Amino acid sequence: MLEDVLVTPDHALSKQVHQHYLPKLLSHDPAVHAQHTTEAEITTRNRLFNVDGFGMAWYTPSLSAFSTTSATQPHLHPALYKTIQPPLHDANFRSICSNTASKVVFAHIRAATATAITPTNNHPFTFGIHTIMHNGYISDFAAIKLKMCEAMSHEAYAHIQGGTDTEHLAALLMTFLCAPSANTPKPTNPEQGDASIPAEWGVFHSPAQLLSALEKTISKIISIQKTALGSAAQPNDLNIAITDGRSLVASRFRNHPKEQPPSLYYSGTAGVTLNRQFPDHPNGAKGPHGSGKGKSSNGKQAAAGAEGHNPHAKKNANEHGSHVIVASEPTTYKDAEWTLIEKNRVVLVSEDGSINVQEIAIREN
Repeated sequence: MLEDVLVTPDHALSKQVHQHYLPKLLSHDPAVHAQHTTEAEITTRNRLFNVDGFGMAWYTPSLSAFSTTSATQPHLHPALYKTIQPPLHDANFRSICSNTASKVVFAHIRAATATAITPTNNHPFTFGIHTIMHNGYISDFAAIKLKMCEAMSHEAYAHIQGGTDTEHLAALLMTFLCAPSANTPKPTNPEQGDASIPAEWGVFHSPAQLLSALEKTISKIISIQKTALGSAAQPNDLNIAITDGRSLVASRFRNHPKEQPPSLYYSGTAGVTLNRQFPDHPNGAKGPHGSGKGKSSNGKQAAAGAEGHNPHAKKNANEHGSHVIVASEPTTYKDAEWTLIEKNRVVLVSEDGSINVQEIAIREN
């Protein structure tokens, strides 16, 4: 349920609207890196609250179920909800979350900098079956926006509805990911899809292909900045996530020799703690039913070391399937469930749930 991930945990995304970066999670591993997170970086990241909008995309089979589609066409498509209200004060958000289940979900809270506070500017952004969101900023975006647009395909540029750096980054990424092809069939009737959406945007890509497009996008942005601004070009925070409903790629990137990008974590086990069908609770012993002390709950077996208690559990912990959760900050009481993605690295998740972490290859001109 969306509620299990976005609402129930004490540090759920919907509750981070008025919360700052978690102090204990600020620094990267000093055994790996020489420099700790600086006070200037902490101040920069904590200068704003995330009160300027919320958005989420969840993948659903509804469109396919009511359309004439072939076996080769996507089964899941993203549905969007965006609001500029604090999400926990939004009855529509609450209702959707308490009545909707999905295996692929993106969610984002926004702290606006230079663009309008309107739902159109809220992440995530969808291009066909692709969903993209971003934590960070493109430095001097206003100065390079025109050149970024000139590098986009006509279809990607025309799809932009708002004014954020992220939506323009997403359009540039889609330009590299989905080059128009005369051999790709176009929609011929409404049941086959929106005729205004290029058919290429409904094609699946491997994690390697998503990564390649992401690397080209970051490289292009840095190249444009250097050409336009020279030595005055500033670094960028580019924590970017993209999925097509089947594969996932998420980066943690800042092109600065010492400074760190915002945090980004992944977990392949937190789903057992978050999901109400299983014996634990994301808040551990502080949950509504107190401590489970690692014992079985409602006749169901909890994971080893579980501290929470869920008397309504329907499944044993070992029945949970393969999954991956990527988040700016951990949302369960178990810090050990989460792995920090190191600076300038990217996590790739395949359709089978396999995880690969590697360095981002940027080709700076």
